Amino acid sequence: MSEVGAPRTDTGPAGAPLPGEVAVSTGTEQPARAPAGPPKSPPTDPPLVGHVIAGRPGDGAHTYGPVHDPARGTTTGRVALATPAVVDDAVAAAKAAFPGWRATSLSRRVEILFAFHRLLLDHRDEIAALISAEHGKVRSDAAGEVARALECVEFACGIPHLLKGGFSEQVSVGVDVHEVKQPLGVVAGITPFNFPVMVPLWMIPSAIACGNTFVLKPSEKDPSASLLVARLLAEAGLPDGVVNVVQGDRVAVDRLLEHPDVEAVSFVGSTPVARHVYEHGTRHGKRVQALGGAKNHMVVLPDADLDAAADAAVSAAYGSAGERCMAVSVVVAVGDAGDALVDAIRARVQGLVVGPGDDPGSQMGPLITAQHRDAVAAAIGRAAEQGARVVVDGRESPVATTGEGDGFFLGASLVDHVRPDQEVYTREIFGPVLSVVRTATYAEAVELVNANPYGNGAAIFTRDGGAARQFEVEAQAGMIGVNVPIPVPVGYYSFGGWKNSLFGDSHIYGPESVHFYTRTKVVTTRWPDPAASSVDLGFPRTR
Repeated sequence: MSEVGAPRTDTGPAGAPLPGEVAVSTGTEQPARAPAGPPKSPPTDPPLVGHVIAGRPGDGAHTYGPVHDPARGTTTGRVALATPAVVDDAVAAAKAAFPGWRATSLSRRVEILFAFHRLLLDHRDEIAALISAEHGKVRSDAAGEVARALECVEFACGIPHLLKGGFSEQVSVGVDVHEVKQPLGVVAGITPFNFPVMVPLWMIPSAIACGNTFVLKPSEKDPSASLLVARLLAEAGLPDGVVNVVQGDRVAVDRLLEHPDVEAVSFVGSTPVARHVYEHGTRHGKRVQALGGAKNHMVVLPDADLDAAADAAVSAAYGSAGERCMAVSVVVAVGDAGDALVDAIRARVQGLVVGPGDDPGSQMGPLITAQHRDAVAAAIGRAAEQGARVVVDGRESPVATTGEGDGFFLGASLVDHVRPDQEVYTREIFGPVLSVVRTATYAEAVELVNANPYGNGAAIFTRDGGAARQFEVEAQAGMIGVNVPIPVPVGYYSFGGWKNSLFGDSHIYGPESVHFYTRTKVVTTRWPDPAASSVDLGFPRTR
């Protein structure tokens, strides 16, 4: 889930390519994958990716998982999958650090975040390279991820304004009332593989700016970026134990959800796991926000600029190989827009250059694992079996691989005449597969969007302002784009979907993060004249 989408405000005019999205070609032939260069032979004993607890490295594990280079199919490291005892150590470190961090002035907390922001800028190329090496996304996409992460740090640098309470004087005779926002204590974040830097930084900056301490459980598929983030926070002056990193699998997740000293949990990932996190966490008394999967629709009306719509659809569907919870996975072609739109998309898809993320010529990289690549390929086959028309078949692309030795590549696929009862529509494929559903009218298109069980994002492409405004009102999704295919909010708004895309009542980052990471206390004060004191058993009154 989740995603590089809406551009930073300084990246250019509306309609320009979004950060990290692919530039598109109108060629008619699918070029071969850009060469990966000589295979990188892994060391005999791959390096171990461990934990950071109270500022110190650790490697406690119940087992170890592989870390891959998805572009070459090689194993480049091992990740320590934490035992419950390791998780307990991390929570204990965060709990021990909490009193001192809560007592730290807001000005000092923000000073550390400003220093962290500067370090992220200084190391952005290193961070992007690390993301690309373990996730597989192309370097420009990884750089876009870092840029969007920076927005959330910038927001947290200004958070003291939002932590101000309220004050009411003389609510009754000699009585004043004020309100304060106080931190929760130890909070945890469980983050997905597709944004190993951005999603943790959706959580950590606001959480610690509000005075909490943090335990991060990143994805075990691309874990190294989490250690780099922890190192830069330490260099910025963050005290030991305020942010701790625990690598792990479900064993670590369930321990965080059950631990009595964890007050709140933020999660981003698939809907089935989001539901588990929400239900298991709330059962153990946690405050939980769990962001799940998506099936984002892009409605194209007949009056739309079809070339611009095709550019947007290709960029939003195939950027990051479709491994975004805000990727457009369904284009809804309304009226007579369908044939021309499909032709325009097909021409662009056939011109995409797929290759290793570290090759500057690549526009789309591999998928995260061989197993996921094979699952996406199987979904394309079932779409054809169920009656959809596979216009471009990524399995037949010269970039496609099988096994593990040549990387986890699959070409981009375009599937037309998809019906809402077919698996390619009902499932979150999470890969480079774009489905086209055709409807006769705008009303049918909106009905389709609203009947879908997911409600992360939806977009409309049109020149008709009235239709666009009607779509804003009627579409049942948490984030709406008008001629913007991936409407991920900027850092000073909050991100979150509706329906099965969100479990809990708080969206993530931005203003709602202050609500999630604090609790409100209302204080009523009176300083009476001792001479006027008396016993009064009546209910307190203000007049």
